[in-house]
Amino acid sequence: MTLSVTDVLSATGPLAASLAGFAPRLQQQQMAEVIAEALRNKTLLVAEAGTGTGKTFAYLVPSLLSGKKVLISTGTKNLQDQLFHKDIPLVQKALGVPVAVALLKGRANYLCPQRLELAFEDSRPLNRQGLDKLRRISAWAGHTRMGDRAEVNDIAEDDLIWSRVTSTADNCLGQDCPKLNDCYLVKARRAAQAADVVVINHHLLFADMSLREQGFGELLPKADAVVIDEAHQLSEAASAFFGIGLSGNQLLELARDSEAAFHKDINEGHDLPSACDELDKAVRDMRLSMGEAQRRGAWSELRHNKALQKDIQTLATALVKLHNLLEPLAERSKDLENAYRRCNELSERFAVLTGDAPEDYIHWFETHKRTFSLHLTPLDISENFQTHLQAMPGAWIFTSATLSVNGGFNHFVSQLGLHEAVTRCWDSPFDFARQAMFYLPTGLPEPNEKNYTAAVVEAARPVLAASGGRAFMLFTSHRALREAAELLEKSCDYPVLVQGDAPRDKLLEQFRQAGNAILLGTSSFWEGVDVRGEALSCVIIDKLPFASPGDPVLQARLEAMRRQGSNPFMEFQLPQAVITLKQGAGRLIRDVNDTGVLMVCDPRLKSKPYGRIFVASLPNMQKTRDITDVEQFYNRIKVSNSEVVDEAACH
Repeated sequence: MTLSVTDVLSATGPLAASLAGFAPRLQQQQMAEVIAEALRNKTLLVAEAGTGTGKTFAYLVPSLLSGKKVLISTGTKNLQDQLFHKDIPLVQKALGVPVAVALLKGRANYLCPQRLELAFEDSRPLNRQGLDKLRRISAWAGHTRMGDRAEVNDIAEDDLIWSRVTSTADNCLGQDCPKLNDCYLVKARRAAQAADVVVINHHLLFADMSLREQGFGELLPKADAVVIDEAHQLSEAASAFFGIGLSGNQLLELARDSEAAFHKDINEGHDLPSACDELDKAVRDMRLSMGEAQRRGAWSELRHNKALQKDIQTLATALVKLHNLLEPLAERSKDLENAYRRCNELSERFAVLTGDAPEDYIHWFETHKRTFSLHLTPLDISENFQTHLQAMPGAWIFTSATLSVNGGFNHFVSQLGLHEAVTRCWDSPFDFARQAMFYLPTGLPEPNEKNYTAAVVEAARPVLAASGGRAFMLFTSHRALREAAELLEKSCDYPVLVQGDAPRDKLLEQFRQAGNAILLGTSSFWEGVDVRGEALSCVIIDKLPFASPGDPVLQARLEAMRRQGSNPFMEFQLPQAVITLKQGAGRLIRDVNDTGVLMVCDPRLKSKPYGRIFVASLPNMQKTRDITDVEQFYNRIKVSNSEVVDEAACH
């Protein structure tokens, strides 16, 4: 007898029988049935599932039972790994279905044997620590099966050594690579082609769309259905890939790879090494001319910088010189041929990105500590996204815990042009009215006042005392985070953990182990963080998370909306902030037994008419402005927990 998805997810189904702690949820069963129908009928579905619905199983069960080829795209590589290594094997084992599953990431995640060999052949730029890391990677290369650098735990993900031993679309030799048969990326793509279910991420999805658009084939296998998890991140990812970008690092790598290839394959008197040095210097000089600060800005801000314009011309000349020197050498080696092609492409891109912006694009730059990036970002990606959807026919399912604003999906749907989609929403099965309290303190100054962060910390102190620490404090800016950390570290009885002092996973581990810590974080802690149980019993948010008005991409988008007669605040800024607040608030209650207080400090929730939209978009919690209610809430929890302990002791 064939089981329906509702049967599978019921109290007597295979998941309940094989998974300890599995609890049937009506919302999960309903969501799974709607997804199964979308898969059968090849329709567009936008589905919001409140915290605790179990949306992962709600799409995995119908996907694995569908008999279709399904791509599942997540917001981050961490979620990819969790799906592939943990969630899918659990569901697969319970269902007993012979489904082949593959994990596919972007090329920079896979060791490149060819570039590892080149790194050893030209290790001159590496210091002792760099050589040690290279040897450790080489030792790992001797036994890895997948070549996924996530397997290497003792070298940081952002360590510069990885750029020497992984490939990019620029420097990959493709079919001409002498180590093609050993290529981990090729093996991963072959496995994806053969699999029934392929786990990818949003960046890879759009990289594939971008390649198809340019006529360069495809990265992903053709599928019958695409499931987009963490779909609230999709628009931002799409904007990046449907635009044009170039980084200083790409130009530095071109210079480094060209010189390495020359020394390996030619290594006789020639002007090429000095041309590489000239390009390297020109890139670094251009970064200096863009100012010391690390920032994002509109390209127009730099238009009258004479020193920068001079450095742009010098860099363009250095690229032309390198291009001319590489041309006669290209036929003598595949690496030099590749460098010649890259130099040509990057020269053209550099000219576009330092010229006048095309209409309907946002022209902006970003400076980092040692490098820079230049960007042209489309103002509207909905038409482009729709074109790609039509080129990949089948079911498309978009899901997240935060897609709606005040019960409506218009913001998400309009960003991606999904006006024909079926929209559904399932509230969280958690009893928020019993489990949680929403606290808006009184007497706080306006968020733009100088003493605002200090006032937030003072308002938070009695709440932290009542909760016994055990809190996330989420901030909308690094400046506010640092100020609050300084104030708390001077006068707090609980361990204070601060974003940036250690990697995110390590901070979370310390937070769980401490049991009474206060963790201060910005954007990366607002979502994708799951702490269940008593260790997290309070979430404090400093202010409503409106995007920075100084961001050049946002400024240009808002101005374009004004020109079109739209209301950018109500139609874009407000919905984005509501979704972000929902993400932050979603850190509090992660389990049916969790309890806690959500404290949002921003007085605009009461003083501005739009404050009602924020409150209406949050789960239905007890609401108060009185600290006494908060203290009594925590006292009730303590009494309730002690009664449970006493009862357990009696039995």
